[in-house]
Amino acid sequence: MFSQYGYFLLNVVALNVSETTVAELVSRLSLLKKEIQKVIVGQDDIIEEILVTLMAGGHCLLEGVPGLAKTLLVRTMAQALDLPFRRIQFTPDLMPADIIGTEILEEDRESGKRHFKFIRGPLFANIILADEINRTPPKTQSALLEAMQEFEVTYAGKTYTLDKPFFILATQNPIEQAGTYPLPEAQLDRFLLYIKIGYPAADEEVQILRNTTGTKKEQVESIIGGKEIQHLQQLVREVEISDQLIKYVSALIRATRPGDDALPYVKDWVQWGAGPRAGQALILTAKARALLHGRFAAIPEDINQMAFPVLRHRVLMNFAAESEKITSDDLTKELIGILGKKLA
Repeated sequence: MFSQYGYFLLNVVALNVSETTVAELVSRLSLLKKEIQKVIVGQDDIIEEILVTLMAGGHCLLEGVPGLAKTLLVRTMAQALDLPFRRIQFTPDLMPADIIGTEILEEDRESGKRHFKFIRGPLFANIILADEINRTPPKTQSALLEAMQEFEVTYAGKTYTLDKPFFILATQNPIEQAGTYPLPEAQLDRFLLYIKIGYPAADEEVQILRNTTGTKKEQVESIIGGKEIQHLQQLVREVEISDQLIKYVSALIRATRPGDDALPYVKDWVQWGAGPRAGQALILTAKARALLHGRFAAIPEDINQMAFPVLRHRVLMNFAAESEKITSDDLTKELIGILGKKLA
């Protein structure tokens, strides 16, 4: 199963981690991916990026036009994970209390005294599907900020800790569609990865039509539980990454920022670049991808692959770039091409 097995084993022993335990957990991830693929046709890269987000302990934002199985993908993954799951349908009239919870006045029947009791909202679960998150105003969207960053919520001056693992998968429609609100930049930055879902290939679409218009329904089994996920999240942080690769990540992030020493097209295209949180996200997701592929050390390919969903929502292109249909993905590709050569 493992590529470069000897190097993998060397690092596992050096970190006093059970080889059998790590191998079993990585094997379970492979089974988890297969279980999701029972229902979801194609989209292998999308599934991998969602698993990377889960392993890295972050949250992800899925964007695509309606009908591309975004919600089905999240629900299927939730079924394959042995964890409490809640779905929140974001609508224009949704209020923060509908997400976090609210207090009600309760009377003690014996003493007759009244007191306020906090009723927990749907946010108190391990896996949250924030469906069509950009169809609610920014005020309600921001109700997720504290939960996503500190893994706790505050109501009426009292703080409530959320159970771990805590994983938000949000879906959104393209901002050009009617009835959508742009996510605040602070909210976007809380998402570890921004994943775009495109149309399926021709053969995949045929398979989708065949699978969804008949009587047969695939049963998704639970593969992995909360304690195992937390163990994986700890293992991700123990995955090795060289100082050379950390410097490469720093150079890549800094190269996205327009300034006096920036590359000419960065000055021309970028309104503002990525901050240090992008570098943290890139290193963590590269480590998670390495472990997902059976390696206990990150390599340049891990960083280059994860750079796109990490930087996609953290680099804001200016009007000149948008008028020429130049995206942040195009910029990331250019920068990897330049800085990757120096790394080699």
